[in-house]
Amino acid sequence: QVQLVESGGGLVQAGGSLRLSCAASGRTFIGYAMGWFRQAPGKEREFVAAISWNGRNTVYSNSVKGRFTVSRDDAKNTVHLQMNNLKPEDTAVYYCTLGRGPSVATTGDGFTAWGQGTQVTVAS
Repeated sequence: QVQLVESGGGLVQAGGSLRLSCAASGRTFIGYAMGWFRQAPGKEREFVAAISWNGRNTVYSNSVKGRFTVSRDDAKNTVHLQMNNLKPEDTAVYYCTLGRGPSVATTGDGFTAWGQGTQVTVAS
């Protein structure tokens, strides 16, 4: 069973950048899509980004498109989420998740094995 551990969250001013990382252990995620979701206080979890098994296909929510970039390093069993031009509305706990298959998905049921999350706070 895979374990996912996110890191890289923190407090940043609006307009700043953060890079989140997700390290997998217990099982490789080679051959599987990976994704990022987030959940703000009092709100439902929402899709942020996903990357296919080979990194060739990526998909983003409209709210982050053009500002966030998802990437993967299979040699290091790591997935990253580069977040630029951060806005206060990006404040949330960010979760890394393992896809059920090789293709990207945009809903929670397309993923299994979730990390514990990392807090991102964007100050205005």
